[in-house]
Amino acid sequence: MLFRCKNCGGNTVYSPEKGKMYCPHCDGIDSGEIEGAGIRAECVNCGAPLEIKEYNSTCKCEYCGSYIILDERVEGEYRPRMVLPFQIGMKRAVELLKEEFKSRVFTPGTFLAESTLEEMKGMYVPFWLYDYKADINYIGKGTKVRVWTGGDTEYTETSYYRVARNMGIDFRKVPVDASIAMPDDVMDLMEPFDYNASKEFQAEYMSGFYGEIYNEGADSLEERAKRKAENDADVLLKDTLGGYTSLIPERKDICLSRKEANYALLPVWRYIYKYQEKDYPFYVNGQTGKIIGSTPVSRKKVLAYGGTVFAAVWMALSFLIGIMEIL
Repeated sequence: MLFRCKNCGGNTVYSPEKGKMYCPHCDGIDSGEIEGAGIRAECVNCGAPLEIKEYNSTCKCEYCGSYIILDERVEGEYRPRMVLPFQIGMKRAVELLKEEFKSRVFTPGTFLAESTLEEMKGMYVPFWLYDYKADINYIGKGTKVRVWTGGDTEYTETSYYRVARNMGIDFRKVPVDASIAMPDDVMDLMEPFDYNASKEFQAEYMSGFYGEIYNEGADSLEERAKRKAENDADVLLKDTLGGYTSLIPERKDICLSRKEANYALLPVWRYIYKYQEKDYPFYVNGQTGKIIGSTPVSRKKVLAYGGTVFAAVWMALSFLIGIMEIL
């Protein structure tokens, strides 16, 4: 599937800045028409061979630059229940990275250079979003200690309490990424996403970006979602247990029952910076702009900085010695 501009024939893509389909060739708005269907081994636009990997749902033709959406991988069991469209375009993602790392003086000078920005890709990452009902039962022993002084005597009063909590919590859209290629810890740090901006899935949102189908099913990834929900439930429970000097739990049960799990696509910009034969990946939340990643250290800049500091110190010492000789 290709979205072709009915005005000029170019490939129309979804523009995060405009929130609409846009033709970068003639500036047409909402001028795209669907052309081609099915998984093909060649580009719908120019006929060149496509490199289609196991989990690709979209790919970019290396010859003409068109974004091809693979119909069979966005339909049926692979049709997402929802999508969070990109709200941050590539230009803004680059600006955010520059703002984040501009104060790091030892970052290599080629970081985010034009020649390296070809490695920046907007990607729709597959996620499972889980809904849970949590039932919490807690019993413990608490104490409250009060100390006061009367005359020359110090008094201590200890009160003992039976502490009980019975709570019900609804968790909605607990996210777990379903991409083997994306690091789980990084995707967890990409949170939170604002699901109020989610849309019913339409293939148009994928034009101009890379995409994957889910690599693993909801059942096989559920343990990660349960751990997240249990940890959050524990935090919410502790928020209700304040005010005691000491608290000894006797029983704590957190029972989760899954209500449903929905397949969704969430937006992420990935920039891979290559430095001294090593890859340094950076990730930008395509909705909120949150950044995950760390830059390498340029040895040349460190040595130059050290030499500058040494020269400044030497000049200062020479100046002081000159003043002392005059005196």
